[in-house]
Amino acid sequence: MSTNPIMEFLRPHRTVPMTPWTGNGRWDIKPLRVLILFIGLFIFGLGDAFVIQSNIGNGPWSVLAQGLSKHLNISMGWSTFAISAVVLLAWIPLREKPGFGTLSNLVIIAVAIQIGVDLVPLQHSFILGLFICLLGIGMIGIATGLYITCGLGPGPRDGLMTAIHQRSGIRVGRVRLGIEVTVVVLGALLGGKVGLGTVLFAALIGQSIAVALGVVARLTD
Repeated sequence: MSTNPIMEFLRPHRTVPMTPWTGNGRWDIKPLRVLILFIGLFIFGLGDAFVIQSNIGNGPWSVLAQGLSKHLNISMGWSTFAISAVVLLAWIPLREKPGFGTLSNLVIIAVAIQIGVDLVPLQHSFILGLFICLLGIGMIGIATGLYITCGLGPGPRDGLMTAIHQRSGIRVGRVRLGIEVTVVVLGALLGGKVGLGTVLFAALIGQSIAVALGVVARLTD
């Protein structure tokens, strides 16, 4: 039976592939690696902004960031930065160490989200909102496939998840679910937007990342 070459190319990859730009450590900084990291993080932030501006529901952490921004009267960028900084502080008792990618994540994603929110109009059409939301989820998948393969350390939120898993022995999926349910509930109580977009993000983001990692793996074989 013949295999569809497009479907084969887009076949999901469940692990993080080694690439020509993958570092040997969290502070193994080289120009190409840093460039790919920065591009990935910036696309990630823009993708998150697309989901926010879809107006049909945010991703879990953006629900919290939006709720916090309303109560503190600060921008989405500053709210995202503040949350990431607080999460990074939680690494200390968990004995998790940041990398260059971790600190870059803290700054670049917050800046990119604010740029995206400023440039992309808030959607009032459900169809356009749905399109913008799905586009944003796809962008986040592509972005993750780029920056995570740099090997320069996880972002604050992913690092919190893996650190709790390592210290507690609880499965990663359960840790992630517990964290994301908590931030969605807190964000919703603060006035963050929860809706179809939130459900789509939860349902599709894993597959989006897996497909992106598969594409990266095949392009760099």
